Amino acid sequence: MRVGGIHAEPLAAILVNGSAVVAAAFLLAWAAETAQQDISGNLAMALLALIAVLPEYAIDLYFGYSAGHSPDAARYAAANMTGSNRLLLGLGWPFVLLLVFIGSRSRARKSAPGAVAPPIVTELLLDPSRRIELAALAVASLWCLAIPFRHQIGLVDSAVLLAIFAAYLVRASREEHDEPELIGVAQVLGDLPRPQRRAAIICLFVFAAIAVVAAAQPFADALVSGGRALGLDEFLLVQWLAPLASEAPEFLVAAILALRGNGNAAIGALLSSKVNQWTMLVGSLPLAHLAGGGTGSLPLDERQFGELLLTATQALLGFAVLCDLRLRVGEALLLVSLFVSQLCFHQTNVRLGFSAAYLIAALVILATKPRELRDIARAAVHTTTSSQ
Repeated sequence: MRVGGIHAEPLAAILVNGSAVVAAAFLLAWAAETAQQDISGNLAMALLALIAVLPEYAIDLYFGYSAGHSPDAARYAAANMTGSNRLLLGLGWPFVLLLVFIGSRSRARKSAPGAVAPPIVTELLLDPSRRIELAALAVASLWCLAIPFRHQIGLVDSAVLLAIFAAYLVRASREEHDEPELIGVAQVLGDLPRPQRRAAIICLFVFAAIAVVAAAQPFADALVSGGRALGLDEFLLVQWLAPLASEAPEFLVAAILALRGNGNAAIGALLSSKVNQWTMLVGSLPLAHLAGGGTGSLPLDERQFGELLLTATQALLGFAVLCDLRLRVGEALLLVSLFVSQLCFHQTNVRLGFSAAYLIAALVILATKPRELRDIARAAVHTTTSSQ
């Protein structure tokens, strides 16, 4: 369609280009999972999460680039970024716990008569290596908490957030390499001889990247024009429909891992994605704005102020919940209930109320976990070997 210059109606363009984004995201996820066989565990998870959210990056950076010469597009960049971040944490993390519970219950029912049934899992336990992601999430969230009050995302924010992301990758690369547990298409690719496997991974990356680049612009434009044609708030359409399309593979991979009882890997994939989006994606927006002819400072209006503040305080609560390397049922219910309830209200003052609720809950939880905070601080600067 792009090569032939074919222009579809907005609703058809949303369907066609959105499907292309979803399909390309699956190809990227399969290729990135298979690539874990050749690089270290946490670094592989970080790169997997980074590559899996490339469709999200393409859409959001297009809006940031467009804002450089069309200021109205700035609000869509903020909408897409805040929606994707809140979706991962508010819905993704509790969803993983639910599926781990369902999977453990199913395995307990299928256990042989007379045999000791496996326990039913009611909380997620994370590996201590996840403290690296949690440290990056905490630092980035504290920095992003101040951004709304400056009413812009500037080049200084880019420098800080990209530095946090780089430090996170360097620190993750020091972790020991673990053999990944591949599933589905990734397992088929992983069983290939090394030359064929690497060739297949490269081909998938290249083809998917071309598809994302081809589909991102018309998909983003169709979301805006389609919302107007339907009489819907295009801000909300960009905020929630685009992330649902681009992050479908992440949720599917996490769901399969959770159902198979690997809750640590499932929540780890979503946690890495959260760190990537909260550092790399947010930090890249001013650069895209500058490349599009803007000043490099992406402005935030009153609505974006509320959205970004809500996203930052939610991230702090997410860190507080996981800093002891556990996700309990009560904590998951808190995350999902706050996420779902705020979807019904879009007024700025209500957003500020929810932000206050997130912040208070985070401070209360963190006050009970001083030792865990010290462990995360140590993990951020010491390798696994030295800390042992």
